Amino acid sequence: MHTLVLLKMVPDVVEELEVAPGGKSLSTEFLRMIVSESDDHALEEALILKERHGGKVTVLAVDAPEVDDALYTALAKGADRAVKIVGAEPGASTGSASLAVAQVLSHNHGLLPAELILTGTQAIDDLDGLAAPLLAHHLKLPVVSIVTGVAVSPSGEGATVTKEFPNGVRGEFELGLPAVLGVQAAERPPRYVPVAKVRAAMKTQSIESVDVPTLAEAGPALLDVCGMSKPEPSFHAVMLEGSPDDVSGRLCGILRERGLV
Repeated sequence: MHTLVLLKMVPDVVEELEVAPGGKSLSTEFLRMIVSESDDHALEEALILKERHGGKVTVLAVDAPEVDDALYTALAKGADRAVKIVGAEPGASTGSASLAVAQVLSHNHGLLPAELILTGTQAIDDLDGLAAPLLAHHLKLPVVSIVTGVAVSPSGEGATVTKEFPNGVRGEFELGLPAVLGVQAAERPPRYVPVAKVRAAMKTQSIESVDVPTLAEAGPALLDVCGMSKPEPSFHAVMLEGSPDDVSGRLCGILRERGLV
């Protein structure tokens, strides 16, 4: 069984984010990029399926800062092949990126066929969760998103996937393969790989590069960024100190001043 996993690089929100001088994007001078969390879960689910059913796992990512580190990490975790898409427009919309990936998959021998194409449900810089549906549309494949479990049939021709709904409701869907799945969470947390193993992968394995075909345009982005700014604090917390009687008295006074009691 061949499983293909799409990885997207997103800003690391642990770091302090700064707005670029133009006011329409993040400053990239000190920006650190990491793999989107749900894409990391998609990779873990692919590795679990490989352990159960055999086959191979291919990881595919659009060129971005730190993407080589992410691809070598995927190889160190157990992926068999890593491919980087070069020549794509930086900061492309989800629609443009999905079309570019679909074109690469359709016009590069060896990437397809794949029984499963996995991607994360959403990313911190794209909460609409449209990557999997758009990719499936371009490839004319069935799709299920917000997936939390995958069970492949013994014949390898179908799968039962668990989809999560609001309020803790889950549903099971049967679909034929090949198919595209948007993974929200793998069956277990993504595995940790030591730095030494990643460095060993850098010495013994390689990343392939493929160009984006200039076959079609996705059209203009539906939304234009007019401006970005950091949130401005409007108030601060007040720490109440003293004995319980003093603190409770001051708290009651504050609530009375604001008309809450």
